[in-house]
Amino acid sequence: MSVTIRDVALRAGVSKTTVSRVLNGRGELDERTAERVRAVIDELGYVPSARAVAFARGSARVIGMLVPSLAWPWTGEVVQAAVEVAEEAGYGMLVFTATQGEQSMRRFAGHVSAKAIDGLLVIEPDGTLDAITALHDDGLPVVLIDDRGSEPRFPSVSTTNRLGARAAAHHLLALGRHRPLVVSGEPRFGCIRERLAGFDEGYASAGVTLDPGLVVEGDFTYESGQTAAARALEAGLRFDSVFAHNDVMAAGAMAVLRGAGLRIPEDVAVVGFDDLPLAAQTDPPLTAVHQPIREMGQTAARMLLAACAGTPPPDEAIVLPTSFTVRTSTAG
Repeated sequence: MSVTIRDVALRAGVSKTTVSRVLNGRGELDERTAERVRAVIDELGYVPSARAVAFARGSARVIGMLVPSLAWPWTGEVVQAAVEVAEEAGYGMLVFTATQGEQSMRRFAGHVSAKAIDGLLVIEPDGTLDAITALHDDGLPVVLIDDRGSEPRFPSVSTTNRLGARAAAHHLLALGRHRPLVVSGEPRFGCIRERLAGFDEGYASAGVTLDPGLVVEGDFTYESGQTAAARALEAGLRFDSVFAHNDVMAAGAMAVLRGAGLRIPEDVAVVGFDDLPLAAQTDPPLTAVHQPIREMGQTAARMLLAACAGTPPPDEAIVLPTSFTVRTSTAG
């Protein structure tokens, strides 16, 4: 059985509050009493839990981050950026994934109820927005990253998905590409609906109607990009470009196109979305809508730490602009 703060207090003949003050270095304490407590801590091998540290400091100095999975490279970039901000401010971070559904969420809820975290960053796992909103309403500082069009009642940081996709359309149109194969993400996500709408608007502004038969749903994986391109080729569909809703699917599509003997960009120009480090390493290097991924993670972490310190959050959601990075998958 692990040693508790109560065990230390009993052995030292003091209150748990006194032990907490020794741990935290707060308050005026008789030095002999403090030395006795420290000796008992060493003797028993007591290691303060997150909850005990929170009790001692009035803060755990730990923030949580809830994500659906760490399998998507986009998520890893956001997490790393947020971790750097937290650590620079003297905070630790606990990352929770929801890969096991309700079981994962029960474990996460246990950490929240134990007050092991001071605040929470969220990339929303499916179906959890109501539960996260309830945590916020109960007083836990929460910041959502990539609101997916959900417009939550608490602070969020997102990007201009619609404008980014429109920029991709304008770029392809400038190259004379009028028949793009669109490999979308899952339309249940608001950000994907925004990308579909923005891309369509870009072509419509030039009087070009997109072929709905060339819009194929993927799931953000390399394999789904491969499948989309392979099926389009097998069906004999005519397309002169590809717009994939993330870089990973774009890379998968490019592999199939090259395998079929098509030249990129001469035969098919390819554009991705995110501009991950991967984009500069594909063959050929990938033109992509640049999503400010690291900036989103950093901005959200700073907002959360400010909220933990008592600073009121901004009234409006923070929306960071996309930009566009041209590489040889379209430039030739």
